[in-house]
Amino acid sequence: MTEAASPDANTTGAKKSKMAKTLGLWDVYAISTGAMFSAGFFLLPGLATAYSGPSTYLSYFLAGLLMIPALLSIAELSTALPRAGGSYYFLDRALGPAVGTIGGIGTWLALVLKSGFALLGMGAYLAITPYIKEFIPGDEADRLIAIKALAVALTVVFTGLNIFGAKESAKLQGILVIVLLGVLAFFVAQGLLHVFFELPEGQLREQNTPFFHQEYGLGGMFSTIGLVFVSYAGLTKVASVSEEVKRPDRNLPLGMILSLITATSVYVLGVFIMVAVLNPDELRSDLTPVATAADAFFDWLPYPAGLILIVLAALAAFASTGNAGIMAASRYPFAMSRDRLIPPVFEKLGRFKTPVPAILVTSGAMIFFIIVLDAEGVAKAASVFNLLVFMLINLAVIVMRESHITGYDPGFRSPLYPWTQILGTLICGWLVYQIGGAAIIITLGVVIASALWYYYYAQKRVERDGAIYHWFERLGQRRYDDIETEFREILKEKGARATDPFDATVARAKVVELEPDDELDVWIEKSADALAPLLPISRERIIEEFEDSAHRGPAVIEHGAMLPHFRLPEIERTRLVLARSRTGIQINGRQIHAAFFLVSPDDKPAQHLRVLGQLAAKIEDETFLERWLKAKDVLEIKEVLLREEQFLAIHLEPGTPAGDLINQPLMNANLPEGTLVAMVRRKDNVFVPRGKTVLRDQDRLTIIGDLEGIRKTSKRFFAKAGSNGDPASSKNGDAGAGKSEDVPAADPQDKS
Repeated sequence: MTEAASPDANTTGAKKSKMAKTLGLWDVYAISTGAMFSAGFFLLPGLATAYSGPSTYLSYFLAGLLMIPALLSIAELSTALPRAGGSYYFLDRALGPAVGTIGGIGTWLALVLKSGFALLGMGAYLAITPYIKEFIPGDEADRLIAIKALAVALTVVFTGLNIFGAKESAKLQGILVIVLLGVLAFFVAQGLLHVFFELPEGQLREQNTPFFHQEYGLGGMFSTIGLVFVSYAGLTKVASVSEEVKRPDRNLPLGMILSLITATSVYVLGVFIMVAVLNPDELRSDLTPVATAADAFFDWLPYPAGLILIVLAALAAFASTGNAGIMAASRYPFAMSRDRLIPPVFEKLGRFKTPVPAILVTSGAMIFFIIVLDAEGVAKAASVFNLLVFMLINLAVIVMRESHITGYDPGFRSPLYPWTQILGTLICGWLVYQIGGAAIIITLGVVIASALWYYYYAQKRVERDGAIYHWFERLGQRRYDDIETEFREILKEKGARATDPFDATVARAKVVELEPDDELDVWIEKSADALAPLLPISRERIIEEFEDSAHRGPAVIEHGAMLPHFRLPEIERTRLVLARSRTGIQINGRQIHAAFFLVSPDDKPAQHLRVLGQLAAKIEDETFLERWLKAKDVLEIKEVLLREEQFLAIHLEPGTPAGDLINQPLMNANLPEGTLVAMVRRKDNVFVPRGKTVLRDQDRLTIIGDLEGIRKTSKRFFAKAGSNGDPASSKNGDAGAGKSEDVPAADPQDKS
């Protein structure tokens, strides 16, 4: 019996409570957008004009622009390290657990405060709703109690929803955002029509004169930027659920950018309309300014249809923020517990794979702040918390880049590095200064309390430092090596990117069928024999490298397979051997039927880890082993590993659309751009074709390519068969097509 190394350890224990990836691009957009449209639009404009006057909509525009550096930094960190906890996780791994504790608690509190603020606003709009306002007490104190009681009840409802699952919560989020954006689009369109075509002549100019606040002037507008900045802070909430996002490299930055464009446009245009149609003195004290503005130009609708429409949008906005707030904020105590910074109870997942204790403590804190705080104080404190964290996030990107850790491999890189991060830090510091006052004192209190918690509770429980020590090492100091192992695990978990040559590598792979009596050393020798003609090193060197990986190194062994691997500076292309044993052998007490011997270029370490991750993801599929053992030939063995969404298999038969290719050289097939015939099975022979290869009757072609190319190919060969272009439903029943995106096609001139 042969011994082999165990899989790489995840030193933080992150694998103990792995969260399901259920969120797509729409979910990212909905969570991010829904988290921005609540109090910032439906409640805050009135308070903001008290400091900025008509220039309030310019404050919103500038706040949106100033959000860009933070967005770019968080997008980079999220695609490199998609983990629950978002900002906390980034700060902890970059700057160390002390800063991570401060950032985690501060961001959690900011999200809790903003979400509580939203639910208070929801109560304010319900209080003016026809048929409901009759039940709200007329006395101001009693009315406030009723509103807060309603906010508490809504918190309980959203808590239950989040416990049932992120996908279920995200579905509600999507519905709320659709309703919200639909009504807001109607509000903005009708409002602009009213402002530019129906207002009395000269009123628009009068409403905007003086443009800046009479008392506070330009300084009032700048301080208002800091106040309304919290309106955009929800944009980054989605980073805390990045571990649950499918294809984070694409979906996270794209969803956040689309969300910021949407929010900035609606904020600026909406506030411009409010300033144009409402009495300035009344606007400054109005807690329902959108509804009041709508009264001015929704008068053509039968009463109370216009008011109900706005209240519906407001409720959708406040509900989406409250729901997204609980979802995002609860991931902070979950992630911090997973890292031993707070008690381990918060790491536990419930029946629906959601962090129930973390959700409950988050909801409890929301209820507490709803009861005890006022609206403006909540908004300012949340803004300062967010600005402080954004300053540290920008610093974290610089630290990660300069640490040169192999596993730090973001799918999205912030442009104009490091100037974007330096500018973002200066912007946040300036905005904190503009807000000033009690909010800064509260924030400093939270920082001190968090630091004390770390030093008296967490410090003795963690043995981890941040990537900053890798930067220090370049300056002659110490470093924390285990963080590289953790980042490599994250990189492998993310799998191959669209630009990685995974499918082409599988298509070119050599396949070795093993005999029943073959032991691991024989597996290695046979794989070395297959690779020796393709690599510029000796067979003995190949055997030595694979033995080192399999016996002592990082070969992953799980789910009936193992992945010996190494990198080689003398090659430019990744090489792979697929070894199969139907009887299997015992390694470390596990029955192994598959071995994937991988060799990658030394100058592409991140790609090497991603390809390993994609292979690991394939073998983790519960159907892998059964399909692997049942595969009849080389082609079927390879198709077990190919990404189903990115390959297509067709038979060449006379009388079918594919029959036109029979007796034609492959170069004349005119396949769509981005696709390639990677393999041909002709009777019992499987080979990689060349441009001059003549296709024959009954050939089976395996085509790989990007999503658009696969779709076009499917439509060409299967639409006429009545499948509407879906190869999976074609009459030959022998194809798969896609839900993912771009992979590079194999080189048609590849002679391997």
